[in-house]
Amino acid sequence: MTPPEPMLPFVKASACGNDFLIVEGSDVPADTGSLSRRMCDRHIGIGADGVEWLFPDAEADVHARLFNADGSEAEISGNGTRCVAAYLCSELRGSELRTEQTSDRSSGEPKNKFTIRTGAGIKTCTFIGRNQSQYEFEIAMGEPQVGNELSVQAGGTKLRGIPISMGNPHYVVFVEEFATGWQAQAAEIGHDSHFKDGINVELVLIKDKNNVEARFFERGVGETQSSGTGSCAAAVASIATKRTESPVRVHAPGGIQTVRWEEQVFLRGAAQLICRGEFLV
Repeated sequence: MTPPEPMLPFVKASACGNDFLIVEGSDVPADTGSLSRRMCDRHIGIGADGVEWLFPDAEADVHARLFNADGSEAEISGNGTRCVAAYLCSELRGSELRTEQTSDRSSGEPKNKFTIRTGAGIKTCTFIGRNQSQYEFEIAMGEPQVGNELSVQAGGTKLRGIPISMGNPHYVVFVEEFATGWQAQAAEIGHDSHFKDGINVELVLIKDKNNVEARFFERGVGETQSSGTGSCAAAVASIATKRTESPVRVHAPGGIQTVRWEEQVFLRGAAQLICRGEFLV
C-alpha cells in the first residue's frame, strides 16, 4: 500500500493585501527556504508573499521566522507580524479576548497584548478590535535608524533617497508621481552596490501633512500591495525631512496603515485570516 502524502497544515492571512502563510514550526522540514518558495508560488503553490514559521519561545508568546517568496530569510515583516498576532488571537478564540477567561492570571487583566520574537527582536502587538475574521493591532516597532540622504543610479537616472532601518533595511525615494515601469527601477535600486544585503524600496508621494501614498518593492518578493515596515520607513523619512507630521496615514494599493513616531515607532492596521488548509509536502 502506498503511504499517504505528508500534509503540512497552514493558515493564510493578509494585512492590507500583503499575504502570508502561517505554519507551526514543529512541522518544519530541513530545507525551510525551498519549501517556503514552493508554498508561496502563486501558480503551483498556495500563493503568498512569505511564510511565517512559528516556534516556542521562552520570553515571548511565539518566535516567528520569516521566509520570503523566493526562499530567502528576512529579519521581520510588520504586516507578517500582525498576521501572526491575528493567528494567536484566533487560537485563543479572539472574540473572548476581553473576558475573564483569557485574563493574564498574574495581573488579573484581560490578555490584549501579544509578544512575538522576530529577527529584529521582540515586538509587542496590542489588540485594538475585531470584526469577524479581521483583527486590528498596533505594534511597537522600536526605534528607527535614519541615515543621511544617499544618491544611487537606476534606469539611467540619478535618484536621491533616505536609508532607514526598521530592523530591516529600507530606501525611501520621494516622487511627484508613480511613473510607468517604476518596478524595474526599484528592482535596480535593490541590487545597487551600496546595499550589499539588498534593500526594500519605497516610493513615496506626499499628499498633505498627515497623509502619504506609497509603493513597495521588497527584497525576495518584488512589488507588494502593502508593507508594514515599509510604511514605517515611509512615514519616518517624511517626518524626518519635515514633509509630514506624526501620525502619518500611509496609503497603498492594499489599504491604509497609520504610523506614529514618538520615542519609538508604532504601526497600526488590520490583518485578516483568510483560510486554513493542508499543503502536500
